[in-house]
Amino acid sequence: MAELKIGEQSKPRFEFRSFGQCFCEQHKRMARLSVPVPEKVWERTSDEIYIISAKNDINNTKIRDGKMDIKTFVQSVDGLEQWNPLMKGEFPISREVLEKEVFPAFMVEMPKLEKDTYTYDEFIAMVKACPDLAAVRVHKQRFGYMVNNTICEVGNVLINGAKVVTINSESTEIEDIKKTIADCGLEGVENINYLQAIKRVIGMSDKPLANE
Repeated sequence: MAELKIGEQSKPRFEFRSFGQCFCEQHKRMARLSVPVPEKVWERTSDEIYIISAKNDINNTKIRDGKMDIKTFVQSVDGLEQWNPLMKGEFPISREVLEKEVFPAFMVEMPKLEKDTYTYDEFIAMVKACPDLAAVRVHKQRFGYMVNNTICEVGNVLINGAKVVTINSESTEIEDIKKTIADCGLEGVENINYLQAIKRVIGMSDKPLANE
């Protein structure tokens, strides 16, 4: 079995992730069980914009450093989710990409596009003008670990300024994730992806987070 390396893409991975107010005990266990990881993943921070659509739960769209990244849901196996890259683009972005890839991924009505290219600000203005879309600010402070050869993290996440905590384990090997879930004390905790967590925080979904 090929060893997973943090920060490197392999075949599509399966993922367990959850969001709540505190995973203090689980975080402690994860840190204790982790093998040493590269210093570059000890702690990472980023600021991103997620484009959330009331019409769609299968395409996850985020913008970071002027680049747009859309992942699409592939399948769920034993409660673990698998996502694949759908498109990558950067601003200014062409009308053709918006028409053929971006707005179809949101599953909302296509806005009238009269220009050949659109800047980030122009795109965000279109998003804000659509009642079924929301542009949500997400700040991440992530601490990386590796348990049972799965890539793990615990993160402090601000969703439009509201603080939540996320914990995850991902791998190409489902059994390794299951063992990590058990070892870290996460059995029975709901698997909640970023798309769902953001919808719950901003009120687009009325479901609670994992331990609220």
